[in-house]
Amino acid sequence: MEALKNGSDTLFLLLGAIMVLAMHAGFAFLELGTVRYKNQVNALVKLLVDFAVSTLAYFFIGYLIAYGVHFFTGAETLATRNGFELVKCFFLLTFAAAIPAIVSGGIAERARFGPQLCASFVMVALIYPLFEGIAWNSRFGLQDSLKAMFGEPFHDFAGSVVVHAVGGWIALVAVMFLGPRRGRYQKDGRISAHPPSSIPFLALGAWILAVGWFGFNVMSAQEVGKISGLVAVNSLMAMVGGTLAATLIGRNDPGFVYNGPLAGLVAVCAGSDVMHPAGALVTGVLAGALFVRMFTLTQNRLRIDDVLGVWPLHGLCGAWGGIACGIFGQKALGGMGGVSLGSQVAGTLIGIAIAVGGALVMYGVLRQFMTLRLDEEEEFNGADLSIHRISATPERDAGV
Repeated sequence: MEALKNGSDTLFLLLGAIMVLAMHAGFAFLELGTVRYKNQVNALVKLLVDFAVSTLAYFFIGYLIAYGVHFFTGAETLATRNGFELVKCFFLLTFAAAIPAIVSGGIAERARFGPQLCASFVMVALIYPLFEGIAWNSRFGLQDSLKAMFGEPFHDFAGSVVVHAVGGWIALVAVMFLGPRRGRYQKDGRISAHPPSSIPFLALGAWILAVGWFGFNVMSAQEVGKISGLVAVNSLMAMVGGTLAATLIGRNDPGFVYNGPLAGLVAVCAGSDVMHPAGALVTGVLAGALFVRMFTLTQNRLRIDDVLGVWPLHGLCGAWGGIACGIFGQKALGGMGGVSLGSQVAGTLIGIAIAVGGALVMYGVLRQFMTLRLDEEEEFNGADLSIHRISATPERDAGV
């Protein structure tokens, strides 16, 4: 029976890892559909290579920092319990690799390839695992301190703060370091529109992400015996709430419509195991509204050229999700209990502080040794031709 349980848990987690791995295709197509034609190839190449770099960073460094586990032993030892620890690392790697994928969407169309790969390595090897270890492995004593102060530790079941808020706030720092795309904001106050190149690809990316998200959330139980249908239904309700809110407030704009479900799913990750479905629905509705309002504010008023709106989508909706867990997880609002609003606020702020502080140091050091963005001519020609020497439509460009 023990062998059967170990095998079942390993298979369960492996299927979750594969579902979340598939989400990286969603990140790629979401970015491909949002950027202009001259940057589509770059989006596809960047997301795949980022994942490869993230794998090395997490397997050899990040997982050790977060969980104190390394793999510098013989294969016989690694195969213990059907290789469960290896598959767990694979599963959690797919979460960690979402950090560079999130950042990629914010700095699209003007970032150099090499420097950003270096940044991706540092994010996944050092910055992300630091907070992951605090939140999910009670490392460094912060969870004990929060429990002593507020009665309960910080709770983030599937990563609203650990993954999404951390990635979104790192992306904000990256966007500020690179500055806006050339020609985006005119000196006379006008804003040059850079509409999405392909709504169908944008929609495809959003659908892939939404489907994979049920592996992201449900499989965060990490054992077959802990699986909960509540997590699945709460994810569904938040997705629906985010979609409807973004559709209404975004006035049927397809870019908002297809990012709405993602906003809801980002926000529900933290409390998906403790909320009532009605609470998850409200969480998703508020997340969808927050994304639309803040995307418009950052692009038009604050003039922050965050191409995919990853700071509003992941940074702010992720932070809202961490706080929402402390609200709708309460028994008085139909939740399971065992959460504290004080701990949720404090834990969310700690995650943001680590993300922003780490990103400031990382990009500050990289800027001293590397040029972070394409020069004016390279950016005008597009990252596809400037970096990869081929466009997404070579036949059309050649007049064939």
